[in-house]
Amino acid sequence: MASTPSAADLARYLEQRGELSKPWMLQLLRLTKLKESRDAMDPQEYMEKLQEAHADLMRLGEFWKGREQEVFSGQYQPPTLIEPLPGSPEDR
Repeated sequence: MASTPSAADLARYLEQRGELSKPWMLQLLRLTKLKESRDAMDPQEYMEKLQEAHADLMRLGEFWKGREQEVFSGQYQPPTLIEPLPGSPEDR
């Protein structure tokens, strides 16, 4: 059975891949750290922290829409339609 990486290992991995700026990866790291701290926490405090993490994750919304390839398989594919920057001469 495969073991879950520690929060430190996960942070190193995400840093090496340049994925620490992705909000869903930060949430994964947050949950991993929370899981590691569970035994040292009061059960009520743990539930509160878990509920906070869940609420924050839900606030991300459907961030993955249109980015399924990148988010779920780690393969970035640039969009086929490149829109102009707002306020640029090409923006209508």
